[in-house]
Amino acid sequence: MRPVAYIRSDFSSKFGVPRQSGLVDDLEAAVIFTPEFRDPSAVRGLEGFSHIWLIWAFHQALRDTWSPTVRPPRLGGNARMGVFATRSPFRPNPIGLSSVRLEGIEQSAALGPVLHVRGADLVDGTPILDVKPYLLYGDCHPDAVSGFAAVPAQETLQVVIPPELCARVPEARRRALRGVLAQDPRPHYQNDPGRIYGFSFAGMEIRFSVDGGTLTVVEILP
Repeated sequence: MRPVAYIRSDFSSKFGVPRQSGLVDDLEAAVIFTPEFRDPSAVRGLEGFSHIWLIWAFHQALRDTWSPTVRPPRLGGNARMGVFATRSPFRPNPIGLSSVRLEGIEQSAALGPVLHVRGADLVDGTPILDVKPYLLYGDCHPDAVSGFAAVPAQETLQVVIPPELCARVPEARRRALRGVLAQDPRPHYQNDPGRIYGFSFAGMEIRFSVDGGTLTVVEILP
């Protein structure tokens, strides 16, 4: 297989990326097709769908070997589950699947059709292997059972960003940043109030600490 497109997102590394697609709807990203697939005819009819599936490769999690069990973050990183019972990036075949909202399709003279999406959980530059429409009647199962991940992921932290630091964030990115931080981007096994964490977001280095249920941004650097 070969990539048909690449994602353009606000995350240059995996730290800080939401653990599932759709958790932070304010996150904006774009799907840029490779030159071979920049034919507008290839997306004809896609504008009629509200959501799409992105099938992609975990290009930053490649390994020569695989393990039959992994430690899901949902279980605190302490319990092991079968790799096929999780969405861990460390898989026999490093393939990811994300359901995202399709905001619109831009016809660019330089890049061909560009898909603008919301809620993506992908690192910038992730290779997209395929794009498929989300079908409500086939893909939505209201009576589905979600095993050990049955409780929906939700915001768990109160986010405090001092006004002088918030002013350094472009206004169009502030809600998305708050949403990412409220999801608690720390590894689940780390709980050190004195530790300063940091991740890259929209060309900025976001540094924060967490004490109890409050996350405080302590610095924002270029």
